[in-house]
Amino acid sequence: MSGISLAPVFLVGLLGSVHCAGMCGGIVSAFSLAPARSFPVRVATVRTAPTAALGRVLAYNGGRIASYCAAGALAGGMAGGARALAGLAAIETAGYWLANIMLAVLGLYLMDVWRGLAQLERLGQRAWRRIEPATALLLPLDSPSKLVAMGALWGWLPCGMVYSVLLTATFSGSALSGAAVMAAFGLGTLPMLAAMGLAGARLRAFAGRRAVRVASGLVVLAYGLLGLARAANGVSHGWIDSLCVGAPGWLP
Repeated sequence: MSGISLAPVFLVGLLGSVHCAGMCGGIVSAFSLAPARSFPVRVATVRTAPTAALGRVLAYNGGRIASYCAAGALAGGMAGGARALAGLAAIETAGYWLANIMLAVLGLYLMDVWRGLAQLERLGQRAWRRIEPATALLLPLDSPSKLVAMGALWGWLPCGMVYSVLLTATFSGSALSGAAVMAAFGLGTLPMLAAMGLAGARLRAFAGRRAVRVASGLVVLAYGLLGLARAANGVSHGWIDSLCVGAPGWLP
């Protein structure tokens, strides 16, 4: 595919990060604590100074986003190579449709209207069970390198939201564009997850409110539906292109 609009992907990450508050809130808070000789999620006593906590937050989130980029590069490179060999323009159109269908599904997932993405998360648990034992080798989390490595492992935690955006990366056309898609998504989730690491339970309570989740889900759903309407009608205008996850070249 000739290109991709990263701004909507960033906003999907930003809005979808309300899901992270419930799924990853405990992990984020634990990673922000001072190092201890036990699994970090069980630690709930000593906190680091604010500046040190910020450093820890940025370290493990950097590792997490790096894993997203690696997954995006792998998926985008493999799909891009297959398309180059096949030379089928139909793959582009199918990819555009699938990416926007997944955005619509993600919107419903965020609103708790339909939990279809939870099935993907259950499939991902099989791979996670093989990765999870490696986290014990990094304890205690007493150095930036360990925090980055732990964040990199955390990036492979089963998450339907990540999988939905990874589909966009898959059909982005190349390893570089796939990595860019996942980097934009990861940076979109960073404000919420970084704030959770510093503010803790208060922010998690706000992000967990149904009104917040519904509002965020509606916007993500609107992105997906707008992209599908654009695909169905063959519409390509500047303002629409800037709101859709696919660039103009995605459509015939």
